[in-house]
Amino acid sequence: MSTLTLRLKDELLGDYQLQANFSLTIGRAKKNDVVIQDPAVSGHHAKIDPVGDRFVLMDLQSKNGTFVNENLIISHWLKHGDVINIGNHQLVFNQYGSQQIFDDDMEELDKTVIMDTSQHRNMMIKSNPTKSINVVRFWDKGPDQNGEASEQLKTPTPFTSLDDDQPIGVITYLAGGFGKVKLKRKISTIGKHPSSDVVVKGFLVGQTAVTITQKPEGFYLNPISGLAKPKVDGNTVRVPTIIDDLSIIEIGSAKLQFSLEDPKG
Repeated sequence: MSTLTLRLKDELLGDYQLQANFSLTIGRAKKNDVVIQDPAVSGHHAKIDPVGDRFVLMDLQSKNGTFVNENLIISHWLKHGDVINIGNHQLVFNQYGSQQIFDDDMEELDKTVIMDTSQHRNMMIKSNPTKSINVVRFWDKGPDQNGEASEQLKTPTPFTSLDDDQPIGVITYLAGGFGKVKLKRKISTIGKHPSSDVVVKGFLVGQTAVTITQKPEGFYLNPISGLAKPKVDGNTVRVPTIIDDLSIIEIGSAKLQFSLEDPKG
């Protein structure tokens, strides 16, 4: 059995059981499974997807970031005892009844953070990420009298945005959907969860089935979850794989074409 315990300082706010067939969403909006009433928490802040006997935590482009054990993450395989910090709250992950023998086979994909509290600033100092972090320093501007962040604060372009001179990846539905989706971030998600950049359907498709990450040498497709394994040009993909212009991606009943577009038109 796997659970999350929500705390605010020393106050216990609730326990949540994780289920093998359902994703758990975390955020300030009332539609989330775990609702955190904290102005530092985004409406849809993070989610946890089941992957076999494991669970993967993913940040949903939140403004103030998601931390695990005081390290900024975008994606993280959860282990027993992990402490997740979201806003001013803590979520402790507990997994009982199964011995964890897995390696950390999913690296943190990218990191970005917007700070406005001394607590988050101290966590950032303690964090020792393996990749560069774009720290936006406007935390000296505190919240207004109602506890909400000032509307005059300007949100900068996040680190996950693409540079103007880099080619843009485009996903075109050939089956299982309609239209085109431009991959405007360095990390894009494909899956059946509504928050995915490219939504595909299918009983065996994972909530986040794959990610597509842009690196200097090209675009990589990385399998994440689901029993329906993705295929690229007819070949099943089980490890991060570079995809070429006009590659065909198959996930469940969906068939997608990946192409490159010049950002300057």
